[in-house]
Amino acid sequence: MRPTRYLRRLGMAALMSAFLVPIAQAQADASATRSADSAISATTPSPAARGTSSFPSGSAAGVTGLPTQVQAVPLVDLRVRNPTTGKDVAFSVQLLLLLTALSLAPSILILITSFLRISIVLDFIKRALSLQQVPPNQVLMGIALFLTMFVMWPTFQTAYADSIKPMMDGKIGVEEAYYAAEKPFRVFMYNQMRESPDNIRLFMSMRGLPKPNTLADVPTYALVPAFILHELTAAFKIGILLYIPFIIIDMVVASILMSMGMIMLPPVMISTPFKLILFVLVDGWGLLTQQLVLSFQ
Repeated sequence: MRPTRYLRRLGMAALMSAFLVPIAQAQADASATRSADSAISATTPSPAARGTSSFPSGSAAGVTGLPTQVQAVPLVDLRVRNPTTGKDVAFSVQLLLLLTALSLAPSILILITSFLRISIVLDFIKRALSLQQVPPNQVLMGIALFLTMFVMWPTFQTAYADSIKPMMDGKIGVEEAYYAAEKPFRVFMYNQMRESPDNIRLFMSMRGLPKPNTLADVPTYALVPAFILHELTAAFKIGILLYIPFIIIDMVVASILMSMGMIMLPPVMISTPFKLILFVLVDGWGLLTQQLVLSFQ
């Protein structure tokens, strides 16, 4: 019995040693890893001191091993203080006027560029084709916007080179930048009215101003409304020319339907396909775009 009991105890001791040795070795490795991490963290600045986070959220260094640099959020500090000199008051007024001009910039750009004429002509062609929903108004306005950028690009480049860039470089002030940006737009508006300056005479006479000798003698507040009236007149003239061939098609279709006794059938329903066929066969969009662009030369 004693040898059997001795052999049993010996087997139990062997099993315990087989389980306890790997556990002790794993604990020793973990303690060594913690000691190495403590030494590295002692020599490396903390994430708070660097302003960044060493590891992404939800991950540890031992898992990925790839630290992620997170940019710190910039500090925005807005302070309101009382002006001490007249220069501070003038700067505040200039800033207020600049913000007001920026809020009105879309409306101003619509009225002093080619956008007004192009948008009206595109709406005329849609109505002449008897189209209600196609193309949508958003698409027409987008076409007018990009055509305006194409036509006005030289003017925009001149305004940027003479006004915005020098102001950003600190070479000129806000007032000088305004007058420099105004010049290319004034030249563009005057070039459109060069052959028919009647609208300029109208507003100059209503304001009681003397007859101008040069473009510089025409104030901007008289030039802009004169340009708006001129663009409306030019757009309506183009619209009339666009309407003529489609009205002829409508009249022919209506006459045929009346002669056939089909009074209850709307003529527009029959004439619309013929107008679309004619518009596509003559490459209407290409011709319309080309003539619109050439009308501003």
